Amino acid sequence: MAKTRAVHRNAKIIADRNSGPTRLGSQTLFRGLDVVEVVADGPVALAELAARLGLTRSTTHRLASALVDRRYLAFVPGIGYSLGSKLLELGYKVRDELDLRRVASPHLERLAMITDDTVHLGVLDHGRVQYLEKIPGRRRISISSRIGELQPVCSTGLGKALVLDHGEEHWANFFRAEKNVRQPFSQAEWLARMRNYARVGYAFDLEENEDQIRCVSAPIRDVGGRIVAAISVSSAAQYMNDQRMQTLSKDVVDTARRISHDLGWSREEPEGRVPRPGREPTSVQKPLRQMRQEKVALVRRRARS
Repeated sequence: MAKTRAVHRNAKIIADRNSGPTRLGSQTLFRGLDVVEVVADGPVALAELAARLGLTRSTTHRLASALVDRRYLAFVPGIGYSLGSKLLELGYKVRDELDLRRVASPHLERLAMITDDTVHLGVLDHGRVQYLEKIPGRRRISISSRIGELQPVCSTGLGKALVLDHGEEHWANFFRAEKNVRQPFSQAEWLARMRNYARVGYAFDLEENEDQIRCVSAPIRDVGGRIVAAISVSSAAQYMNDQRMQTLSKDVVDTARRISHDLGWSREEPEGRVPRPGREPTSVQKPLRQMRQEKVALVRRRARS
């Protein structure tokens, strides 16, 4: 499958190049970029690289050698060309220059410090959740998330927070699109939970994405009030009982609101939207209680089988 996608993409690269500017300088630049994009699929020998690009070996060698000299590519005898350290360096610069990450960083650090738990920052990327930042907590807990990876919407706290404003039709579409992903609940149950989360302005992951890991998440809004990102606090279930999750929700929502304000959002939430710590509203209490009942039922079914 990956090979097929690479072939189609390489064909598009060649077609785009042939239909684009023909001036020598532009053509050389585009060909160099083509080389980088093909090598991004994995290490490739010179002969295969030339074949994928539709170029002669000599032209391909000249382009690749120039990119090696500038560290955009690396060359290992017997293996071929791979991406070079310059791209990693530029990648870190791009990440550091992202306004969202730069603005959010001090707030995320503070949230991690006051909770002792792992803090995430994520955005919606083509129907999936992409992690932009992860600040590990101080507890001895391993959470498998990685910066840059994509995760489902329906089973993650970040995902739910990112789509709070989408409405039931879009929520149902997300659920159906992820039907092959682990989902310990029906579509009707998930929609009911999303209605509850949208009402209070934050969302939970109740061990849906990773066993024994729970999280509280809240959306970040831009100057126009649109949800552009979300943050979460994640920890082991032993540190995340129902009462603590409800208490944490205020810290998470407050942090998300401060980041939103720094991005230009100024509208205040309606009075009473965020409950006081220790007072769990019925709308949130219900999914927590349902989760416990579902887990008990699952254990009983396994015991009988």
